[in-house]
Amino acid sequence: MKVLSIETATERGSVAVLHDGELLARRVEGAANHSEAILRDVRALLAEAGLGVGDLDAVAFGAGPGAFTGVRLACGIAQGIALAADVGVAAVGSLQALALQTGAARAFVATDARMGEIYCGAFEADTEGVPVQIGALRCATPVEIDLPAGNWFVVGSAFKVWPEVLQERFMGRLLGCAPEHMPRAEEVARLAAVAAARGELLAAEHAAPLYVRDKVAFTTAERLARGGRA
Repeated sequence: MKVLSIETATERGSVAVLHDGELLARRVEGAANHSEAILRDVRALLAEAGLGVGDLDAVAFGAGPGAFTGVRLACGIAQGIALAADVGVAAVGSLQALALQTGAARAFVATDARMGEIYCGAFEADTEGVPVQIGALRCATPVEIDLPAGNWFVVGSAFKVWPEVLQERFMGRLLGCAPEHMPRAEEVARLAAVAAARGELLAAEHAAPLYVRDKVAFTTAERLARGGRA
């Protein structure tokens, strides 16, 4: 299985190539650099792996939720490469990729959504170790977030931005916490390989970002009403 993956849902972007079980990856720091660096790094990684676009079995991207510009960028590049290679696309949820990164059987993922909100979702590993989403993904304020029943490993930037609020709400139910983890192209590639093996790839034209929240900004009145600044 040969998979190219792109993850730019956060300011810490990355690209990866999964080649017969081996992973090659590169990091792209700073959201402003993503559009300039992604195609350059894709070319470099493919060359390092000794692959051409035509050798790929699938192309994958981190579909979000995350930065609107970032997920659209990753989607567009993945679609273009997939069309050129005549292969399917895996639109991999960035929260699912974070859950896989923990290696935990039960992971609650929460990332900073800006505007005082959090993207979050719960995942349980199946018999193959693949995180399966439990319930719907949400975009909500920190005080609106609740853990499902039981104990969970928690991961994501929300636990770095809102440590006191979330730790207090989840007191006594945490198996561990990894606030520094961010979505990576490596896990996106691994989940894409699973999707390909299960026949779940999409035609390039049907691939789309996963926004969860369609509204990208609040009015001044809305910010004030939520306790923010004008």
